[in-house]
Amino acid sequence: MRVTMILPALTEATSPLFRPIKYSLFPPLGLATLAGYLSPDDEVRIVDEHVERADLTDDRPDVVVIQVYITSARRSYELADQYRARGVFVALGGLHVTSLPDEAAAHADAIFLGPGEDTWPQFLADHRRGEAAPRYESTTRTLQGLPPIRRDLIKRERYLVPNSIVVSRGCPHHCDFCYKDAFFEGGKSYYTQAVDDALAEIDRLPGKHLYFLDDHLFGNRRFAEALFEGMKGMGRVWQAASTVDAVLAPGLVEKAYAAGLRSMFVGFETVNEANLTEQRKRQNVGRDYDAVARRLHDAGVMVNASFVFGMDGDGPDVFGRTVEWAVGAGLETATFHIMTPYPGTALYKRMQADDRIVHHDWDLYDTRHVVHRPRGMTPEQLEAGYWQAYRDFYRWGNIWRGASAKPLPDRMRHLAYAGGWKKFEPLWDALIRSRQVLRALPLLETTLNRMRVAAQ
Repeated sequence: MRVTMILPALTEATSPLFRPIKYSLFPPLGLATLAGYLSPDDEVRIVDEHVERADLTDDRPDVVVIQVYITSARRSYELADQYRARGVFVALGGLHVTSLPDEAAAHADAIFLGPGEDTWPQFLADHRRGEAAPRYESTTRTLQGLPPIRRDLIKRERYLVPNSIVVSRGCPHHCDFCYKDAFFEGGKSYYTQAVDDALAEIDRLPGKHLYFLDDHLFGNRRFAEALFEGMKGMGRVWQAASTVDAVLAPGLVEKAYAAGLRSMFVGFETVNEANLTEQRKRQNVGRDYDAVARRLHDAGVMVNASFVFGMDGDGPDVFGRTVEWAVGAGLETATFHIMTPYPGTALYKRMQADDRIVHHDWDLYDTRHVVHRPRGMTPEQLEAGYWQAYRDFYRWGNIWRGASAKPLPDRMRHLAYAGGWKKFEPLWDALIRSRQVLRALPLLETTLNRMRVAAQ
């Protein structure tokens, strides 16, 4: 069987003029995972449109698999329709398909709802018999027996972080605005690999650097502690995501640091306490954000903070207050978002019932555009404030102010990491277009590891 797997580019990643580095960070790990279930006799290739354009000219596989996100939906359906016109069997899956299955089904021969570890092998068996069903819905949630990921299909040289890895699925929390809740509906919403299996996958990866793409690596403390214990002595340098309550849990961050953690993505989301309760962000309620930043920095871990603007408790002052706190807390990097009611979320259902969703142009559901009616400010104020927050946080003056109170090695690392991420985007664009982005990986490793070297 001949199989083509495609990750269409997100709309915001398709500019012919400029390619931000974040769209060339990680390879399509989900597709490479599904490819592991194919027979050795099958011919399979993976196309990631973030780093190469899909060429349909002579491509006539037996099956094409397309992973659909909300802002890649238009392109995904365009590709699906072209393949179907040639008589190719089209399978669609991913977050957007799970959220809006009827919309996706109009462009596919089979759709997949939820994770694919149980449904994809069943589909392969059905398809080989000529009995493929039009819809597969995940109910069995387990990572036991997961085959090795087909990393041989990944063009490593085109990604800054080719060693991405996922050792769990989902998240134990259920925030109203989170896109993942609908994806895991109908079964367990959080589950992990066996520790030995996760360590074996890590051991297969070359080099030093890893990036855990798990939504919440610390979500199961017993699993996390066993994983970190197994990673000690591997010489790895890695990044991951967690929540504020897990960061404050006694001893866990320190164990992660000893295993190589150097940068943590943390969902602070908002500086307005009332917003947290409204959005069911209970793991943040009553938490001391300053203590979270101090704990990570004291442990030797940089902070990449996530913030969402446009919740109902936000007024026009939220942008300046957020940036001021983030700079004052010495956060190395920050990611800002406009609150977006994704289909399938509790937020979407609530806003739809209140007639606050202004359109369904999925291209604009990218957390950079306002697609709902905010309560505390105008849409124009929300969009303008979002962009202003980025400009203000990444001003050289604020980068220096955030770094200035730290010891010299940490100060230099802060300046290198924050400045390199946002102040040298033309250089990143040149590296991406010349397919030389992987050459910057040693610099990333050195920057991440600076504090450990200084501590020795």
